[in-house]
Amino acid sequence: MTQLDVLVIAAHPDDAEISAGGTILRLVDAGARVGVLDVTRGEMGTRGTREDRDAEAVRASDLLGLTWRGNLEQPDGRVQVTVDAREAVARNLRELGPDLVLAHHLDDPHPDHEASARLAKEGWYLSGLKQLAKITGGPDARRPAQLVHFMSHIAFEPTFVVDIEPVWERKKAAILAYATQLEKSDPTDDGKHFLYGVDILERVETKARTYGEKIKKRLGEPLLCREPVSFDDPLLRWLAREKPA
Repeated sequence: MTQLDVLVIAAHPDDAEISAGGTILRLVDAGARVGVLDVTRGEMGTRGTREDRDAEAVRASDLLGLTWRGNLEQPDGRVQVTVDAREAVARNLRELGPDLVLAHHLDDPHPDHEASARLAKEGWYLSGLKQLAKITGGPDARRPAQLVHFMSHIAFEPTFVVDIEPVWERKKAAILAYATQLEKSDPTDDGKHFLYGVDILERVETKARTYGEKIKKRLGEPLLCREPVSFDDPLLRWLAREKPA
């Protein structure tokens, strides 16, 4: 199985790109092998079909430079934190072997986002249980060193803000790969985000400018670590590396 340095766990295809695309690109540019595990295929979306989202995810993955992309195949709009689902996350973590996991924040109005955040948190913990690994099969127990949350809808006070100005245009291109989510589906569709009533790219840029200002940069992505961070934690190690020639 492919081995990763970083795994991003996101509820729907496009969530990783929208909320953490800049951080993903910075990590890839530093030489990290980054993968995305989508929890659903986004088949309940008002715009586009499951097949559209599959094709768009392939295109976005290429633009991000991902090493791997997989899907947990949970039902869109009905994600539940079941024993099977969280053990599937744990198995992916043991098989892929990342040191760093990025996932939704635990507080989010979208139930799929919140459930996916819990699956990531609980799967992260379970991946380190030796007896569970023996019972369920596959690689030995191995828990990633660091779990970090990215921001979707609800603001939090970040532990880090990643400078994404150097990769901003590439992040936008990865989001634009999901054309069905950005274009009007019919004459009654105003093309805006359904939860907040604004254009998706406009909202992404507003957030990026808000958090970029906090670190005296033009654009930033906020991240939250729920435990103290040391200088040798994976996120800091990767982001401190020079971009390969």
